[in-house]
Amino acid sequence: MDSSARRQVAAWLFACSAIVFCILVVGGVTRLTHSGLSIVEWQPIVGVIPPLNEQEWAETFEKYKKTPEYQQVNHQMSVSEFKYIFFWEYFHRVLGRLVGVAFFVPFAYFWLRKKLSSELVPKLLGIFMLGGLQGAMGWYMVKSGLVDDPRVSQYRLTAHLSIAFLIFISMFWVGLGLVAERARETADAALRKVQRIGFWLCILVGYMVVTGGFVAGIRAGKAYNTFPLMNGHVVPPEIFMIDPWYLNFFNNMATTQFNHRLGAWLLAFIVPWLWFRLRSLPAVTMRARNVATLLLVALACQISLGIATLLLAVPVALGAAHQGGAMLVFGILLWLNHELRVAPAGSAGTR
Repeated sequence: MDSSARRQVAAWLFACSAIVFCILVVGGVTRLTHSGLSIVEWQPIVGVIPPLNEQEWAETFEKYKKTPEYQQVNHQMSVSEFKYIFFWEYFHRVLGRLVGVAFFVPFAYFWLRKKLSSELVPKLLGIFMLGGLQGAMGWYMVKSGLVDDPRVSQYRLTAHLSIAFLIFISMFWVGLGLVAERARETADAALRKVQRIGFWLCILVGYMVVTGGFVAGIRAGKAYNTFPLMNGHVVPPEIFMIDPWYLNFFNNMATTQFNHRLGAWLLAFIVPWLWFRLRSLPAVTMRARNVATLLLVALACQISLGIATLLLAVPVALGAAHQGGAMLVFGILLWLNHELRVAPAGSAGTR
């Protein structure tokens, strides 16, 4: 690929990543406003068009009235109130379709114009398949709340959230690789160490995403609304109250929230240490140091958002911002990992 094609493809992937970020934020609002079960059908094509007149709204509302959520929770809901929750879920689904089109059409164009290298095509096809899987997982998640219990499965919600992050990570990482070459080897032991730490920080943030999914799925943010202790305890006594013990990690509010807090504490110590360590490494580029500073600031904002969200029992605006903040932190961390593998101009010991 020539440099012009690389820049074009990278810009396209970054734009698609931005759309995925928007989908994540709207999805957070959809969940927090309890709007996710308002559309009871999966219609990938005709579902793009919402109800256009009062008769169509009445028919759509009648379908919703047959769901457990309406019968058990929202039985006094009016049509105007239904429209509010409908449109959050509708916009979430439309954005999902939009990113599919925004990905596939330029991909086909670049491929037909032979602007994609042979090693890049399988990666992009894999991302496209992940997008299809995400759409199917979204409907599979919604279906779990259309039965007896009007709540989506926390397992399916966490899978849906995790795939969204995986799509974002894949597009953003491939885009970064097109902007500048990476994956260098180095003889600098200190640099290798911070590269490994950067990688494990990505694993840790991934852990935060998964535990955050379970916190959201069982609404554990509505409990233990104190900080830094959990209702006066470092480790809440209810942490293993469910039998068998392993179900506590998925079904117990105390355990899921404790696990999520634990990851935040680890990040709060490791990221500042990494930032400080990078200041003194000559093998690290100035851009990598600046990105590390940006990561430190983003993490501080994200942790502050998390604490505020918890203390205020998850208001919609803060909850959605916290979910979006997680993707921003992950994106900046990916950027830092990329920069740690880019050689400074004139450096030795790389190849």
